[in-house]
Amino acid sequence: MKILPTRAASVSRQGLCTALLVASLTAAVGVSPPHHTADADEPTPGPDNPQSLPHGTPNLTLPDLRPHSPGGLPGTPGAGGDKPDGSTGIPATALDAYKKAEAQARTELPDCHIPWQLIAGIGKVESEHGTIYGTHLLPDGTTDKPILGPALTGREFALVRDTDGGFWDGDTQYDHAVGPMQFIPSTWKHIGADGNGGYKNPNNIYDAALGTARYLCAGGRDMNKPGDLDKAILSYNPSRAYVKSVVAWMRAYQNGDVAALPDPSGSPSAPRFPGGNTPSSPSAPSSPSTPGTSRPSPQHSQKPSAPSTPGKPKPSEPSKPSKPSEPTKPTPPAPTAAQLERVGAAQWSATVGETFTERARVRALTDGGKPVAGAHVRFEILAPAKAHFDGKDAVFATATTGPDGTAIAPVVIANDQTGQFFVRATVEGRDITPIDFSATVKPMPVQSVVLVGDKPPMPAPSGTFGAIQVRTLAKDKTPLAGVTGMTATVLAADEKTPRAIGPYFKKDGKAVRTITLGPTDEKGSVTLPELFADANPGPYTLRIATADGQELIIHLTVKAS
Repeated sequence: MKILPTRAASVSRQGLCTALLVASLTAAVGVSPPHHTADADEPTPGPDNPQSLPHGTPNLTLPDLRPHSPGGLPGTPGAGGDKPDGSTGIPATALDAYKKAEAQARTELPDCHIPWQLIAGIGKVESEHGTIYGTHLLPDGTTDKPILGPALTGREFALVRDTDGGFWDGDTQYDHAVGPMQFIPSTWKHIGADGNGGYKNPNNIYDAALGTARYLCAGGRDMNKPGDLDKAILSYNPSRAYVKSVVAWMRAYQNGDVAALPDPSGSPSAPRFPGGNTPSSPSAPSSPSTPGTSRPSPQHSQKPSAPSTPGKPKPSEPSKPSKPSEPTKPTPPAPTAAQLERVGAAQWSATVGETFTERARVRALTDGGKPVAGAHVRFEILAPAKAHFDGKDAVFATATTGPDGTAIAPVVIANDQTGQFFVRATVEGRDITPIDFSATVKPMPVQSVVLVGDKPPMPAPSGTFGAIQVRTLAKDKTPLAGVTGMTATVLAADEKTPRAIGPYFKKDGKAVRTITLGPTDEKGSVTLPELFADANPGPYTLRIATADGQELIIHLTVKAS
């Protein structure tokens, strides 16, 4: 594990809190010899428990541990107790997720006694509660863009080859830690949780927080026992410095009422680290006014009036009564979206590398069915390996509804991975039922089927034809891997009539003359099952047919004995 210097930590504050930190950690995790690997009895959600391997650079900055009054958090001392200094506050959505995870764990894992403050400590160190590098949490708890750790190539961090086909991290070669709690995809597959009534999404703070609780509690651990607490955190990251930082933040959160900070906006900014916030510069004091020297501002200064000319006084005109102002009518509240309806096709299909002709369209409506303009609709591709939105290579997009309440997502482009996926539409800030669009990425159509190698030999009756291999090709002669649904059928010499006699395959010990072939390999090839000759000599044909209508005819001959 390569531990980088702590971020934004001042030397003076570290020196100030050293003694208190040692005491806090001793009470929290017990006195145990330093070690850098998880124990052998750690939970293993996946092969070799990749979650416990070094998978990124956490923020190991420690909280300010200066003494503070009961009921307050570490921060700036003041009358009436300490107040949160910003670093010890938690964005409201994340704080709600941590507390709900604790409540659900209390039901699912009553013997674990996991506090929400421990989950928050992990979230703080891993991703600044889902706000690192300008990322922010949407009202449903999902990050506005994925938080991905580095590729685990075995160079700077552990070697973890791809386990999810790039589903969560978009990388089909190596895994990355994903989401605000930085889960390895294979770990998420085993302990992933749904914390808010949607689907198991590591990019959602509610799901990730509950998953963290399940992971830390695995193996029957009890967080009231210092030894179990120590092992649980080490299973997340095998670093003693990591344990100290997580526990220090847990204790800071436990020592007072944590402020629920406003959720950060989506404007790009550097992450907020404790001690690293630049204080705002005090405004310059205004110059004191000198008695008797003040001058009227230009807009209020007046020229002295000219002396009046003696003469007959001019009678003043009576003032006209002012027109009474009309009462201001209250502005009715803007309608809010209460439901979404699908506009257009619910099922799409496209070939790998091509653009889907359909687009995700939804209409936002009130409870009464009236269109809602100005609603922010979020579109998400739920299988990043299979497709992306045009122009951004992204799986998230937002659109604002127009006067008719309709929002349209960008066009979707199919990647190289075939299969089904979904595009989901939700309204930001509203807890309403989402709309899903089902999409399928189809393999490229087979343009031709060719025989690999020489023509099959001519066996004698009861002999065999040897290995027969065929290859599928695209229009540009590129081999097509993964082609399924091909059949091989024995026919008469006229290439049309099925035969009840002649060459045959074996299936379940019986002779058959039509068989379905397995998928083609990476070279576009498939080898047929062994083909036998019966006691009837003569000419025959073997037809290889694809699901999209391409055929290959192979001429066979059984020699007379």
